[in-house]
Amino acid sequence: MSTSTSVSVVLAQNDIPAPHIEYGQIAPILVMFGAAVLGVLVEAFVGRAWRYPVQLTVAFVGLIAALLGTIKLAFDKPFHVAAEGALGVDGPTLFVQGTVLVLALVSLLLIAERRQGHFAAQAAALPGTDAEQATAAAGRTQTEVFPLMTFAVAGMITFPAANDLLTMFVALEILSLPLYLLCGLARRRRLLSQEAAVKYFLLGAFSSAFFLYGVALLYGYAGSVRLSAIADQLSRNAGQETLLLAGTALLSVGLLFKLGAVPFHMWKPDVYQGAPTPITALMASCTTVSAFGAILRVYYVAFENLRWDWRPAMWGVAILTMVAGAVIAITQTDVKRMLAYSSIAHAGFLLTGVVATSRDGLSGSLFYLAAYGFTVIGAFAVISMVRDAGGEAAHLSRWAGLGRRSPVVAGTFAFFLLAMAGIPLTSGFTGKFAVFSAAVQGGATPLVVVGVVASAIAAFFYVRVIVVMFFSEPEADGPWVVAGPATATAVALGLTATVVLGVLPQPVLDLAGHAASQMFVR
Repeated sequence: MSTSTSVSVVLAQNDIPAPHIEYGQIAPILVMFGAAVLGVLVEAFVGRAWRYPVQLTVAFVGLIAALLGTIKLAFDKPFHVAAEGALGVDGPTLFVQGTVLVLALVSLLLIAERRQGHFAAQAAALPGTDAEQATAAAGRTQTEVFPLMTFAVAGMITFPAANDLLTMFVALEILSLPLYLLCGLARRRRLLSQEAAVKYFLLGAFSSAFFLYGVALLYGYAGSVRLSAIADQLSRNAGQETLLLAGTALLSVGLLFKLGAVPFHMWKPDVYQGAPTPITALMASCTTVSAFGAILRVYYVAFENLRWDWRPAMWGVAILTMVAGAVIAITQTDVKRMLAYSSIAHAGFLLTGVVATSRDGLSGSLFYLAAYGFTVIGAFAVISMVRDAGGEAAHLSRWAGLGRRSPVVAGTFAFFLLAMAGIPLTSGFTGKFAVFSAAVQGGATPLVVVGVVASAIAAFFYVRVIVVMFFSEPEADGPWVVAGPATATAVALGLTATVVLGVLPQPVLDLAGHAASQMFVR
């Protein structure tokens, strides 16, 4: 008797239904994991001469196939749980997954750009050694980046779909571990890059421990790690509030860490600065979207009946995140660190949508995620193009007079900055208006007032960069622009999305509204 037959007989004798998984419901996730595994096999068995194009093809085809699978599921009325209840297939989840996959495709263009040489030729070679110089002179390319990226993206699309906390924890680790490695692969400023990777790993390990401890306490409260079971236990008002509140707080630490909300934000500036810029773009866009999707699922499904307890705490976190991100960004002289603190401020703006606890808040948050993702990828793509003898010209003083040397590049970067500031007729304005209006309807008007003030503060350092580029004298040994075709395409896509979502946002707003109208399955 075969093993599968024996299992079926045992289940039948005990009146236990045999597990049944419809693989089509989780096809995008399976495709991304399949692409990642295939990438590992390519790395092991394909010759070095063919490895780069094959890896790029596998990653690109995997992302496209997963995106097509997500679109197909969106037309199949997604109102169900899949994989024995471990994953949810619904409107908000598919919108988040589709956004992650589209942004990952744009990020792949930056990662695939060979002209800039973002990645170290050999990760194992110590900085400044003969081994590093020999591998660089030989023209070796770090192709391990592609399977690591596909593994991270697979975790990113699983994270917001997780319908129980253990699946969510596994997805969190799958998306995090490859990013720890990718952050340490910068070709230049290797020590800074490796320091960023170690900081990210250590702080990420602490946050994962908090998350897992919170899962244990919530299991003790509800007797299950399923989000719907926790919600049912809450509806019964069955005591043991110490376990509930402590578990919710610890779980929130892990989720807010991935989002980069204050006071769990300290990793973000160092990691964004030290990581290769394409990886910074991937984290600033895709990781933010994925983490926020998971936050929405946890708070809208498991803790919906607890909102009178967690909303005041979320108010405080949102205010601290908006104000701290905007104020500290003023003091930054490194462009990547400035955008890191800007990302922290935007995390606070996004949290106002969570505080709204309404379909309008969910819809506005989904639109904001898509709009901000394209803008921030475009901004980091421009940073990767501005270079000097030491690599990327990250210090703000090096950007002086760039508007005279390369007016198109400087103008594009200025437009991205204005979009982040929320200037009308840009996607940033529409996104902020969507989440702020939902927060006002949800009774969080003081929070919106703080958000508007923080936006005004943030506009100062955005405008400061524009002034440096266009109203300062260029240095004699100033940076130059290296625009490879893949990077230029990524900039063009980010610029187009930022303009379209600002001038004609209604189709995407309707799409986000339709996704939010279905809410999350339980």
